[in-house]
Amino acid sequence: MYIRTFILFFGIAFLASCAASRKIQKIADSNLFSDAVLQNAHAGIAVFDVEKNKFIYQYQSDKYFVPASNVKIISLYAGMKFLGDSLVGLRYKTGADTMYVLPAGDPGFLHPDFNGQPVFDFLKKQSKPLAINTQNWHATAWAEGWMWDDYNDAYMAERSAFPVYGNVIRWMQVRDSGSIAALAREEAFIYSEPDISWSVNFSGDTAARFFSVQRSLAENNFFITQGQEVNAKREAPFVTHGIASAIELLKDTLGRPIDTTTTRFQPEGIVYSQLSDSLYKIMMHRSDNFFAEQTLLMAANERLGVMDDKKMIQYILDNDLKNFPQAPRWADGSGLSRYNLFTPEDFVWILKKMKDEFGIERLKRIFPTGGTGTLSNYYQNDSGFIYAKTGSLSGVVSLSGYLYTPTGRLLIFSVLVNNSRQPAGRIRRKVEMFVNSLRKSY
Repeated sequence: MYIRTFILFFGIAFLASCAASRKIQKIADSNLFSDAVLQNAHAGIAVFDVEKNKFIYQYQSDKYFVPASNVKIISLYAGMKFLGDSLVGLRYKTGADTMYVLPAGDPGFLHPDFNGQPVFDFLKKQSKPLAINTQNWHATAWAEGWMWDDYNDAYMAERSAFPVYGNVIRWMQVRDSGSIAALAREEAFIYSEPDISWSVNFSGDTAARFFSVQRSLAENNFFITQGQEVNAKREAPFVTHGIASAIELLKDTLGRPIDTTTTRFQPEGIVYSQLSDSLYKIMMHRSDNFFAEQTLLMAANERLGVMDDKKMIQYILDNDLKNFPQAPRWADGSGLSRYNLFTPEDFVWILKKMKDEFGIERLKRIFPTGGTGTLSNYYQNDSGFIYAKTGSLSGVVSLSGYLYTPTGRLLIFSVLVNNSRQPAGRIRRKVEMFVNSLRKSY
């Protein structure tokens, strides 16, 4: 009798599972695969029911894809696992005539996203010259697989041991008058934040439509072209030269001598900067590559004692993330590298692990929801029901996260699209249709 009951129960559950999978397959067919937008692309989908603790739909979910900024989900895990509630801004030791400083990779130092600057306030109060030791820096300015010709774009700011201003110079063009007639003859006022003493060259072309800033590849030489806009802002990364550029910018700001040192010392104190979640929220909402890279490096510094992304990636894959369903190829912290290879099942697994370890409520405060962050133009009717990370590179669109159904059931999903020649916006709309239909029908 008990055997019959078990077989009957198992059979009903199996049929229900098959029915759910077929239903989602129809949703995928009608919203994704039947459309010319994805006809020649590669796609992988995984949908996991948290309550049932099993996948309810899988399509090429064990295949590898370039995930773009979905890699930030993994970097977020590293930060939440190893960085604590507040970010270490620096460690220090006060010598007889010198303040010794050991930086920790904090990306918020003098960054305009943060009004409070505890590290700067601490340094400003010191009267002794500063000596900065960077022997804990074992990384490079660019990560493995980054595209060199993106060097002038703010989304590829260099990584460093002691970032300042986000390792970016912000250029502004301002005009007093907004009239069309005045624009043709009025000279624009152009300035930078922070103010710099590096080489700046102005183009004689005053008829250009747009204000533009171009930096030399390997040096801090900037070339400015005035545009016809009334007000304009451009951002360009500066060459860090290790921490040489940071020291150059800080000397005037702090008003005291700053130099590097190879003297090793045992820190006597720590200065904390920002609340960790405040950084993570910006990182995930804006998909900030710089914050993601520095988060991984800071996690390495706290766990391994050195800022070494390659060593940290290997460490975490061998330990905390050793149970990925498919062993990934993890190359950087931001997803800028096309060397990254993950599967949809990998993202479902890490998202479930994060929910179990850190709690869904905390994650909901960090991930963007519909109508916010990188989802600001999407899922606007589902705000508060979806919490997900986008990803975009040329030919790549990805979306992985958490989805609540109208009955309150929690799903974890990942949709990865590669090798598409269609505009990314069109693919995102198709993925949005799929996710919305999935939510309403399950």
